Amino acid sequence: MELKRVVVTGFGAITPIGNNAKEYWESLIKGVSGAAPITLFDSTNFKTKFACEVKNFDPLNYFDKKESKKMDRNTQFGIVAAREAVEHSRIIDDNCDKNRIGVIWGSGIGGLETFEKEVLGWAESGGIPRFNPFFIPKMIADITPGHISIEYGFHGPNYTTVSACASSANALIDGKMLIQLGKADVIVCGGSEAAVTASGVGGFNAMMALSTRNDDPKTASRPFDKDRDGFVLGEGAGSIILEEYEHAKKRGATIYAELKGGGLSADAHHMTAPHPEGLGAYLVMKNCLEDAGVSTQEVDHINMHGTSTPLGDIAESNAISKLLGDHAYDIQINSTKSMTGHLLGAAGVIEAIAVLGSITNSIVPPTINHFTDDERIDSRLNFTFEKAVNKNVNIAMSNTFGFGGHNACVLFSKI
Repeated sequence: MELKRVVVTGFGAITPIGNNAKEYWESLIKGVSGAAPITLFDSTNFKTKFACEVKNFDPLNYFDKKESKKMDRNTQFGIVAAREAVEHSRIIDDNCDKNRIGVIWGSGIGGLETFEKEVLGWAESGGIPRFNPFFIPKMIADITPGHISIEYGFHGPNYTTVSACASSANALIDGKMLIQLGKADVIVCGGSEAAVTASGVGGFNAMMALSTRNDDPKTASRPFDKDRDGFVLGEGAGSIILEEYEHAKKRGATIYAELKGGGLSADAHHMTAPHPEGLGAYLVMKNCLEDAGVSTQEVDHINMHGTSTPLGDIAESNAISKLLGDHAYDIQINSTKSMTGHLLGAAGVIEAIAVLGSITNSIVPPTINHFTDDERIDSRLNFTFEKAVNKNVNIAMSNTFGFGGHNACVLFSKI
């Protein structure tokens, strides 16, 4: 059978540098850092006292009080992003068949704040099990797509993908495949995360994964810099509307790009560390290009996973050089995590939205906070340091890698 084409007809975001897609894109281009001292809990005794929090978020601006109490912050973010994407796409206005619309969502952790609060409450109660009746449905990772489908009456495929930091990129790839096979006309894809909590920060601190640059949070996320010392934890959500091409054309939808390729691979190496030679990163990009039917020479831009960790940035850079050869020096590569921090399971989709911005606006956002070259990283690679670059982008890829060695890569093209 001939596979159907899949295009993007809407998107939405709530991030540490913008509470909607427009604000997010404008901040990316300006090189705005979302890092600041933690306000969501008392971090006095923690090694890391800063994060990339969503700013000025009041759930009562989006939900009534009773409704908001039934949702973890993670789910609230997801619904806000999905609402923007759905409105942007006009799938409701155009009366699309709701039996053919699905929701596939990604989250690496789910309702961590709810879990933490309920368990601490039990511990402080002297062992008496006084749990909130909404504890489980607030906490579980799959509840966000459930809420989105309930709000709109979408009866198509509905589930959550969990692959740590690759989760929402996995959601995009699953959505693409279901549409290609004719199982749905539209998939509301996305991811959300809200792990800026005591257990989230404390847990990543215990792994030595987070930056501890408390004296200068705004420059703490330093992908590819010699003095990078770990990632900066972020929170938020993004959503992308994937739609079958002919279906989108028939209803006169605005088409922003085509999702041509999706690649998956495993490092099969270590629980948290990347393969030292970037084997999984190389394979996932190679698989993505093959799925898209695109040659290495056609790639214009790669939004890297680029977390600002000592090992990860080297492995991924080496993988790009190995895959693209000399063409690697002709393209713009970047890490928008230098601005947003690492949104864990939501990283894949918000970085895919950044790639869509580059395709539609012919601008590649910068990698900020670069001070010193790392001699272990090829200096001939163009990391788009400090300033956005005007560039015609026809083909762009986005990488996301997760603990456990999970790798995902998506490829978008101008249509």
